[in-house]
Amino acid sequence: MKITKTRRLALDAMLAAMYVVLSLFSINLPGMKITLDSLPILVGAALLGPLDGLAVGLVGSFLNQMITYGFTATTLLWILPAGLRGLFVGLYAKKHDYSMTLHQTVFITVVTALLVTALNTLFLYVDSWVYSYSYVAALPTLLLRILAGILTAVVFSLLLPTILSSLRRLLGDKGEDAEKRT
Repeated sequence: MKITKTRRLALDAMLAAMYVVLSLFSINLPGMKITLDSLPILVGAALLGPLDGLAVGLVGSFLNQMITYGFTATTLLWILPAGLRGLFVGLYAKKHDYSMTLHQTVFITVVTALLVTALNTLFLYVDSWVYSYSYVAALPTLLLRILAGILTAVVFSLLLPTILSSLRRLLGDKGEDAEKRT
């Protein structure tokens, strides 16, 4: 069954909304945030492709930023990591015809978790420079943030095959239109 543009847009919107809801239920610690908000990005990217992953990440992260902080001078920086995660996971899934092995799923989720952690650390530095606050307090938690990102990525990797299989059955997508995805 072909996923129509309307259905694809509705899925992207629902996944972006799930991102916002999950981000609101995060645990905020000094220098780090523990959250499950990237799961909808991974699902959208692995199911629908790179442009959908990018859209879910950018829109979900932007809405979360608006709810949490409003529009600031660094808002665009803070939404970039989530969008890039969706783009890269989607490109990787597309390269593997949307049927990644567990090893491939773990690989791409861990790599993008490390990318997001690195970008968030860089953007925290830029944000501290723009708004004149101390960045040094975040440095001791860097290793902990990296480990938390890897652990979360591995857990997501274990959940993704089941979630994707269920969604494909629900959508009637047996993979026959995988080559038509963006």
